[in-house]
Amino acid sequence: MGDEGEPISFLGRRLPAAFELHVVVVAPGGVHAYDGAEWRDAIVLVEHGVIELVYSAGGGRVCETGDVMWLDGLPVRAMRNTRDEPVVLVAVSRRDADRA
Repeated sequence: MGDEGEPISFLGRRLPAAFELHVVVVAPGGVHAYDGAEWRDAIVLVEHGVIELVYSAGGGRVCETGDVMWLDGLPVRAMRNTRDEPVVLVAVSRRDADRA
């Protein structure tokens, strides 16, 4: 939670030059295929909505507004929005030139 008890948000904030922000919106009822490169070295925040991570071996996990996660290298097949509102995921990572 943020200072005022509000969920943490990366949107609308200035990041240091060494970092970049990537936003993914999953429409209501939509599915976003997992591509590990998209999430490499990123901290991911569910800015808005509820998303289900669908694992390659079956099963899944539900993440909602305010949840912070790491998706790099996980056995995730897809991300599914089963709700009636868009899901906004925001990934913050180091710029390519700064990655170790």
